[in-house]
Amino acid sequence: MSSTPMPVPGGAMAPPHGAAWLRSPVGLGRAVAVLLGVVVAVDLFAIWAGVRVYDVTGTILDDGAGEALQRDAVHADSVMAAVGVVQLVSLTATVVVYLVWFYRVRINAEVFDPFGHEMGRAWTGWGWFVPLVNLWFPRRIMLNIWDASRPAGSRTSHGLVNAWWAMWISTLVVGRAGFVSYREAETAADLYGAAGEVLFADVTGLVAAVLAVFVVLRLTRMQNEKALRGPVPPGEPVPAPVRDHG
Repeated sequence: MSSTPMPVPGGAMAPPHGAAWLRSPVGLGRAVAVLLGVVVAVDLFAIWAGVRVYDVTGTILDDGAGEALQRDAVHADSVMAAVGVVQLVSLTATVVVYLVWFYRVRINAEVFDPFGHEMGRAWTGWGWFVPLVNLWFPRRIMLNIWDASRPAGSRTSHGLVNAWWAMWISTLVVGRAGFVSYREAETAADLYGAAGEVLFADVTGLVAAVLAVFVVLRLTRMQNEKALRGPVPPGEPVPAPVRDHG
């Protein structure tokens, strides 16, 4: 995972991650933003479905389960299950395109700064799926890309990336707990509590998706503008990267 330069004959320093080539991330960035927009729309529908389940089960707890309420509960549960499938499909499609974009901006960032990356390229994919590692590797890689892509002479804050990552981790943790609770619910009280957990996870997922749109568009724009601007003229000062030790 080291980014230590490797010496080569002639005294030059070879890029630690291999050859890198610059390609426009604009098309991929826009595609990811559109797919994230779909995820946002689906999450809004999921929130509506969650509110229905939450309301119906709450009414059953307060007033008892009449025949009409039972039908409403079954229908609300069916809608909730259908929304879950749509969420899975939309998220899977988004993840595939996002990972392609993420790899592309990482390679571009190596062109901008070959020695500013702590982890190998393979972690742009595996870092999202390896347990425990996925709690911090993708953020660390994103911050390295962000720093390499910032305009020369500027110090770009990590606030947007950190906000997105905090909401993403919250969604993962709360969403998993809510899914297990909802699946194992046996009584109206169990279902009521589980629906609340799932509803909270859908809200955090919605916020995470919106923040992800801003991250993708901002980073895509930074890289595109930096590529169009060309190399830093000789003698122009370049500030040290903003390092986040969190």
